[in-house]
Amino acid sequence: MAGAGSFRREMLEAQAPPAARTGRLRWLQENLFSSWQNALLTLLSLAAILWLVAHVWPWFAHSVWDAGSLTECRAIIRETWGEGASGACFAVIRERWQQFLFGFYPRELYWRPTLAFVLMFAALAPILFAELPRRLRWFAVAFPGIAYWLLWGGPASVPLAVYAGFAIAFLVHRAVAARASELVALILAAAAMILWWLHLAGPVARALPILPLQPVGSSRFGGFTLSLVIGVTGIAFSLPLGILLALGRRSQMFFVTTLCVGFIEFIRGVPLITLLLVASFLLNIFLPPGTNFDIILRVIIMVTLFASAYMAEVIRGGLAALPRGQYEAADALGLDYWKSTRLIIMPQALKISIPGIVNTFISLFKDTTLVAIIGLLDPIGLTTAIRADTNWNGIVWELYGFVALLFFLCCYGMSQYSQYLERKLRTGQR
Repeated sequence: MAGAGSFRREMLEAQAPPAARTGRLRWLQENLFSSWQNALLTLLSLAAILWLVAHVWPWFAHSVWDAGSLTECRAIIRETWGEGASGACFAVIRERWQQFLFGFYPRELYWRPTLAFVLMFAALAPILFAELPRRLRWFAVAFPGIAYWLLWGGPASVPLAVYAGFAIAFLVHRAVAARASELVALILAAAAMILWWLHLAGPVARALPILPLQPVGSSRFGGFTLSLVIGVTGIAFSLPLGILLALGRRSQMFFVTTLCVGFIEFIRGVPLITLLLVASFLLNIFLPPGTNFDIILRVIIMVTLFASAYMAEVIRGGLAALPRGQYEAADALGLDYWKSTRLIIMPQALKISIPGIVNTFISLFKDTTLVAIIGLLDPIGLTTAIRADTNWNGIVWELYGFVALLFFLCCYGMSQYSQYLERKLRTGQR
């Protein structure tokens, strides 16, 4: 035993912690076997996964990719793996994958929806990622017109005439705002834009045919292209419309508040399928005789209005979550209503509302499958048409599994971007 006055004269080297306190063993202990209840649930879950894999894996392992019918698929499976074996007949996907993606779009024009799809990512990139140059956002503004021209064809003067309406509204607003209130300027600008679209845009576009492409009717649209057109357009327009509705519901003007509340509560109280049926069968009744109102445009309008009502409530929740001091700070800076809303209030409200906004986007994109009810052949509608073919009558899991995979990839991508944006903005910390 060392004497009472002895002590250590050198430092000990740092040693690694015990293996039981770090690494995979510690993770398993903390997350899967922390108690007997968790251990039991872990074992039951593993048993369920093993049972599922044992029964599903042979179905994938015995899959057939090259056959002309379901009967031929089953014959190949019996010859290869014996009588009674089961397997997936992915030959239907190999044969019909282009139809799933493009519907009945002319095969020689597949390059047009493909190019529109690629340009969509180029247009979204400067909006989704702030690191990119801001001037690239002008392409995002121009993309809807380019996409319409590529998908439906016709002269490029048609989308240009539509954009001219926005330019006219901007000029009218700028001229009136200097002499009247902001509300009067907005009303006159909207009136000028609508009058241009209703009476002048069509004749001007027909008189100046620029870069005409082969027209493609809406009846040729289908598959995932149709879902993307309806879903992306509805998402793009429901967000700004939902912001306006949310602001209108919190307005101090009785007429504006009543109008917004009535619209939101009515739309939220009606199933989307009812609105789609109205768009398909009843909307033309209220239009002048001889008016040809495109069915896809009708569906986009109804889907956008439906999503905007839910979006308005999501954003209203974000506005209500802001402390009162933020509004008072905006007033103390001497900002008017629109500047304080654009620069101070809305950025914070949108940051708070990110999970709800993306959840609404995902629900909207999945709801595009309801258009099969009104005869539009989206991916779900195509599965019914394919199964009606005698060659593929009786096939189910392969078709619906492929459609589910397409929608999962899109919805999962939106979910992951939402989490990335939350981490970047650190919503819960500031």
